Amino acid sequence: MIQIHADVKHHYEGKSVVDVDASYESGKLYAILGPNGSGKSTLLRILSFIEEPDTGGVDFVESGRPLIKDIQLKHRIVMVPDRRGLFNDTVLENVQYGLKVRKISKSERSVIAEETLETVGLLDKQKVNALVLSNGEAQRLCLAMALAVSPEIILLDEPTASLDPYNAAMVEDIIKDMKSRVQLVLLVTHNMFQAERLSDIVTFMYEGRVIETSETRKFFKSPESIHAREFLKGETVY
Repeated sequence: MIQIHADVKHHYEGKSVVDVDASYESGKLYAILGPNGSGKSTLLRILSFIEEPDTGGVDFVESGRPLIKDIQLKHRIVMVPDRRGLFNDTVLENVQYGLKVRKISKSERSVIAEETLETVGLLDKQKVNALVLSNGEAQRLCLAMALAVSPEIILLDEPTASLDPYNAAMVEDIIKDMKSRVQLVLLVTHNMFQAERLSDIVTFMYEGRVIETSETRKFFKSPESIHAREFLKGETVY
């Protein structure tokens, strides 16, 4: 059981973009919800070690024991890239990349990659160059790259933002399946309907702060903060 506690502040050009004190625990899918510019993506980059906060830090605890922030911990946490993170190589080679970094044997890499591609519906595309995939296929490949390395924590940043309804539904099905494969999923989205469909817990952010955290059903039935109520009514600019 892994728990994450983030007590961080971060600024861009002198403006506060994240001022957060929040915790996340295993066994849940959290939707980090809020309008554009609320600091959701920045928080995710801090949690995934891509960015360092200006002040504060992120603590990872397993069974009551603090974890050292080393390469082993980083390998347990994966932030799903968008298609800009794909390599100019075949779909199969893209999925195997993270496995090579972790020094998995060639024969085992092949088995894992093919099984993962089948999970996301891309096994028939394994020899295709990743850069020519459609947006929907590319996003599923990005999910496959994350799943292949068997992370315990997966971080998703607007995974369906540029997809048509058909491909968005396929990606959401993969995300639902993640809950049985990993310990913790953090999903950043401004799509309130997606958050309601997928999450167990909603963390609502506004102007860099966590305004409200509650079980998904409760949040959508009776949000406590005025900003959350305005957002759910469509009165907050997305």
